[in-house]
Amino acid sequence: MAQEIATLGGGCFWCLEAVYREMHGVNRVESGYMGGHLDNPSYQDVCTGRTGHIEVVQVTFDPEEASYRDILEVFFAIHDPTSRDRQGNDAGTQYRSAIFYHDDRQRATAQELIRELNAEGAYARPVVTELRPVAPFYRAEDYHQEYFQNHPEQPYCAFVVSPKVQKFREHFATRLRRGQGA
Repeated sequence: MAQEIATLGGGCFWCLEAVYREMHGVNRVESGYMGGHLDNPSYQDVCTGRTGHIEVVQVTFDPEEASYRDILEVFFAIHDPTSRDRQGNDAGTQYRSAIFYHDDRQRATAQELIRELNAEGAYARPVVTELRPVAPFYRAEDYHQEYFQNHPEQPYCAFVVSPKVQKFREHFATRLRRGQGA
């Protein structure tokens, strides 16, 4: 089975990870850090805003079941790609909207979709999502993996992550993994 990887930063990685774990065609999701200058950063390092790293998810998917464009359409729907260095109350450079492309095809697909969203006026402001070549991925600490799944009652999960998961379920019902939803 052919596998492809998408690497995306759209605010707190717990939100993106929770959504992509429910998407049909996605085989694996890992939270981590990318784009900075510090090797093997910790969550505490990244939270200082001085490492240059972004909280990201690496989404491994089967392109015959979910296209890269499908992955990006969900990405743009579940976070605010017009907000620089913040998502809701989460502020800092580690929360910026970014797509780390793995090849020229991914870059072109992302550029095309951003052009379309801006041309359609899909948002009140222009999309500011950064397009950057893939860089070394540093897996986040174990306690960050499957965080929403393991802590749905935690206040941040209940009030921030859960609404994004619900939005995905409602707007992308046809892209839900079998057995997921409601």
